[in-house]
Amino acid sequence: MKELKHRLQTTTDLSIEKQIVINMFLTHNKLKNDLLNELKPYDLSLEQFNVLRILRGQKGNPINLQDIQERMINKMSNTTRLVDKLILKGFVKRNQCKSNRRKIEIYITSEGLKILNKLDSTIDKTEQTITSNLSQTELKKLNELLLKLKQNKQ
Repeated sequence: MKELKHRLQTTTDLSIEKQIVINMFLTHNKLKNDLLNELKPYDLSLEQFNVLRILRGQKGNPINLQDIQERMINKMSNTTRLVDKLILKGFVKRNQCKSNRRKIEIYITSEGLKILNKLDSTIDKTEQTITSNLSQTELKKLNELLLKLKQNKQ
């Protein structure tokens, strides 16, 4: 509590609920920055990285923009813009479906797969570093608690 009060430069006592919410925002920002630092040399945003991983998970099969959007971690992302940027980088290609001309199919390219293969170990190491202060038991409990928090409906 002292650390959080010092960080916020406040003398007000914060409820445990408020502390948790603030700490989650601060933690989110730290995690995001740690991962962005690893993606920066590859000129990728977290959202672009997420799209590439979704496409790799298709194992060569096409996917449309709506399905990508549904699988995105950040649902606020402009999927069309993200895909357009990845096309310019040569990581993704877009084709018009032969059987339905209104349907656009998105594929990952070999260059997109190469960049992900380069990033896999780096991202794995970063995730391990981020969570290194926690034991396996603590990690499992934290994951359970986070899942439980997400289930809370207003």
